Amino acid sequence: MRRFPTYCPLFILISLLSHAQTKETVSAEELAKQLANPVAALISVPLQNNFDFGIGPLDGFKYNLNIQPIIPISISDNWNMISRSIIPVISQSDVTGKGNNETGLGDIAQSIYFSPKEAKNGFVWGVGPILLLPTATNDALGLNKWTAGPNAIALKIKGQWTYGAIVNHMWSYAGSGINDVNATFFQPFITYASKSGASVTVASENTQSWDNDIFSGFAGIYYSKIVSFGKQKMQLGGGPKVFYGNNPLNADWGIRANVILLFPK
Repeated sequence: MRRFPTYCPLFILISLLSHAQTKETVSAEELAKQLANPVAALISVPLQNNFDFGIGPLDGFKYNLNIQPIIPISISDNWNMISRSIIPVISQSDVTGKGNNETGLGDIAQSIYFSPKEAKNGFVWGVGPILLLPTATNDALGLNKWTAGPNAIALKIKGQWTYGAIVNHMWSYAGSGINDVNATFFQPFITYASKSGASVTVASENTQSWDNDIFSGFAGIYYSKIVSFGKQKMQLGGGPKVFYGNNPLNADWGIRANVILLFPK
């Protein structure tokens, strides 16, 4: 049983809408808030490192590096279009069989979001399509299916707090994979961004595969901090993940470590 990938980690929040920055320099607090909400027109390149332990009946291990360039594009006076790609590089052992090792590129996910530039009363939303491309270099690392569906986010910004949810649904429409895709993804989250540029996020990522009645998910708590190396600003952070659900290929626990390169306007 292959786990359906969850390709909507919290970094959708980085750049969905325009919360326009007019200053030449951006404070650590402002960057932390932009990273916690999708109203920020912030170009960024998240490098999300996931280490998952105790996978399936063989107690396998999986390392997944998600390279996620996020590029906001102004398409009118009132609207932004956000392009977000997720390029997974995967290495795993004892997942598909005892002594088996697979390393390579996974399926690439491409999201496009359309969202208003102005957040009214702190409420933010964005909608658009999500596509999953069968680019895996090993059958064990992908679905071998062309997949697409709708993607949406809604959240509320209140002071130092940002909270809301992401949801999408994907169907497969072509490809040689054995299993069709008919799955819903749901991710609630809440973030507190401090004045020092530090932030704490609590989020869960949940996937329901409807055709085979498999539910999988995990919850995590992540601490992050804005730092500078010379002129390059970035956010460093991470934290533990705990898995749940009836997916036989769920991990027991995991660690997420993030490096996000920031390019504020």
